[in-house]
Amino acid sequence: MTNQNPSANRSGPVRKVCILHNEPILPSDHPDAESEHEIRYTSGEVYKYLSEAGHEVDLLPVGRNPTTLIEGIRKLKPDVVFNLFEGLADLYESEAYVAGMLEYMGVPYTGSPFKTLVLARDKAQTKRVLIGAGLPTARFIEINSSTIPHCDLNFPVIVKPGAQDASVGVDQGSVVQDQAGFKTRVRYLLERYGAPVLAEELLTGREFSMALIEKPDLTPMPISEITFQKPSGHDSWWPIVTYDAKWRPGTVDYDQSPTEFPAKVTPELKTLLEATAMKAFRLMGCRDYGRVDIRLHADGRPCILEINPNPDFSPLAGCATAMEEGGVGHAWFSNHLIERAYRRKQDVAPLKIHEPPMTPVAPIINPEAAAKFEGLGF
Repeated sequence: MTNQNPSANRSGPVRKVCILHNEPILPSDHPDAESEHEIRYTSGEVYKYLSEAGHEVDLLPVGRNPTTLIEGIRKLKPDVVFNLFEGLADLYESEAYVAGMLEYMGVPYTGSPFKTLVLARDKAQTKRVLIGAGLPTARFIEINSSTIPHCDLNFPVIVKPGAQDASVGVDQGSVVQDQAGFKTRVRYLLERYGAPVLAEELLTGREFSMALIEKPDLTPMPISEITFQKPSGHDSWWPIVTYDAKWRPGTVDYDQSPTEFPAKVTPELKTLLEATAMKAFRLMGCRDYGRVDIRLHADGRPCILEINPNPDFSPLAGCATAMEEGGVGHAWFSNHLIERAYRRKQDVAPLKIHEPPMTPVAPIINPEAAAKFEGLGF
């Protein structure tokens, strides 16, 4: 959806906006560099959308020093922060920390709140929450120390970092078929990324991804499917979304994992997938937009793979593609988020502080207790 008048994308008055994003810290030749360097392009596109709509916009990149965020917000005094901070490559939990700091400073921001980002970053805890709510997810175990337990899951098993994002740490070697392979892979991930490590029973059915947006009602966008195509001459190739499949065009995994929009699903399956995704979105406390990845069991039952409360916001990413497919322009939605965030602050009732009475109240003294204290020399 493209509007010839950019200001028509603005859904409210002109606002002073700060686009907050992480400053890439990995060198360009680092094996995980692609996952964080794209943010510069994304923040630039959002800057263009908001500026063309008439907003006053500033960019605020933040790295390892949190005072950059605090001083930047104090200096810029934005009405709204457009939060594109994805977490630092060597401190992924900083994604949640930054949202928490914005809440502490009382600045309205786009995207999911602090508590949701904390929970979603912990993949194992997220799965426990899903199970507690009766939502389907694959059987799993979590490894938090160098003492590697016996794997009582049904092989094959996929082993991945338990607190990373963007398929970091996932490759064809992530799938193991026996106890020896399990221990080797867990040991490798502990050494490279640290604890926790998550191991799940591998699902082999169709894999879907669904973007959900609040406009303001929660609305599922058209479903996409990753149509894995086993390459010839690669008998040990596994149909999983690896780091290469997500970030490296020209690799076997990327070329053999195309996405189909919209997915070809029956009305019954579409309804089931949408209902499952919406329940997961609400359960986790996601806000504004999110993505839920679902894979089917071999018998066709849906199973939640992951809930991403602040998915990649690039206009080239799956969420934007799904929105366009659903008739929602990326530029319009970016401006829509600004007004949603601003109104959230206006809707918060001020805290009422009850002052103590001004007239001094005489203490109530128990005569017997007072006599005892006098006898002790008080």
